[in-house]
Amino acid sequence: MNFTEPEERVALRAAVGDLARKYGHAYYAKVARSGGHTSQLWQEAGRLGYLGVSVPEEYGGGGGGIGDLAAVCEEFCAAGTPMLLMVVSPAICATVIARFGTTEQKQRWLPRFATGEVKMSFAITEPDAGSNSHRLTTTAARDGGDWILNGRKVFISGVDQAEAVLVVGRTTDARTGRLKPALFIVPTDAPGFSYRPIEMDLVSADKQFGLFLDDVRLPAEALVGAEDAALAQLFAGLNPERIMGASFSLGIARYALDKAVGYAKQRSVWGVPIGAHQGLAHPLAQVKIELELAKLMTQKAAACYDSGDDAGAGEAANMAKYAAGEVAIRAVDQAVQVHGGNGLATEYGLGALLGAVRVGRIAPVSREMVLNFVAQHTLGLPKSY
Repeated sequence: MNFTEPEERVALRAAVGDLARKYGHAYYAKVARSGGHTSQLWQEAGRLGYLGVSVPEEYGGGGGGIGDLAAVCEEFCAAGTPMLLMVVSPAICATVIARFGTTEQKQRWLPRFATGEVKMSFAITEPDAGSNSHRLTTTAARDGGDWILNGRKVFISGVDQAEAVLVVGRTTDARTGRLKPALFIVPTDAPGFSYRPIEMDLVSADKQFGLFLDDVRLPAEALVGAEDAALAQLFAGLNPERIMGASFSLGIARYALDKAVGYAKQRSVWGVPIGAHQGLAHPLAQVKIELELAKLMTQKAAACYDSGDDAGAGEAANMAKYAAGEVAIRAVDQAVQVHGGNGLATEYGLGALLGAVRVGRIAPVSREMVLNFVAQHTLGLPKSY
């Protein structure tokens, strides 16, 4: 057992951190508040190979695992430059295609994932299905050699930046007549495919969209992997999503904690730094402890996934996502409290995070559904839904 990261990943973290700090939170905030995207940072990170660390070497990537990509994501967030599409494009879409795609799909997409040249969104959430992937209403029907997709999706990240969307639909099982999930690569310029922005009370460079698929015709090769194995393929993408979501929250928690600690050391009242007072010091110390615990669980989840233990990764990834989401909320809340009124001033870069970290309790799976999972699958309690 080893609770420390290998030297290569430590060096990767340092290099990514240097790049992210070169841009910094001021860059991110300016881009986000103006309605722009972090394209400049994304492109440089891609050229340096950071976005492709988990893409197989034969397709131009780094040949690492989801643990390496999660470390990259965490370091960007810790520097105040979070890129939400990292959770989606290289983590979910590239991973699913690398594991289950056809030779042609791998050759077409993976080299461009490796360089960050391409962005792909992921679409599973629907207005009426909630967290129940078995209730999806987006359907795919055969029409000769083609597929026809119809349906609707909501809260899909970065569609305006994406060349294609990995859509979770459902097809009819010829043996049972029941619907089963299937994954399709849908170009964003396909006839019948449209999207509309969802106005959000969040300051983010990655926007949310509703998708509409009206008789979208796709060639047979748009189907990813085997039609009968789609459920396994789906969860092979969802575990990395949870691991990356945890890393995203961890990075933001680190950013907030660093801000709070720096301010508590520098700000003096009645002749002493405010960090000398236990009323501020103890909550910050508690955040640090909870952050390190969440980070260990995230690293365990990544290690399980990278070793091929999908079942173990599922349990650990849910726990990691839960723990990281909770500590991010506490870290930002305490950082704002340490700063007092300055915590809500734009120049200190904390106020906008109050809403942003709340997302970690909701997506990519809600806190309540994580607790349901642990109660049922870890503790063996009766299913509650």
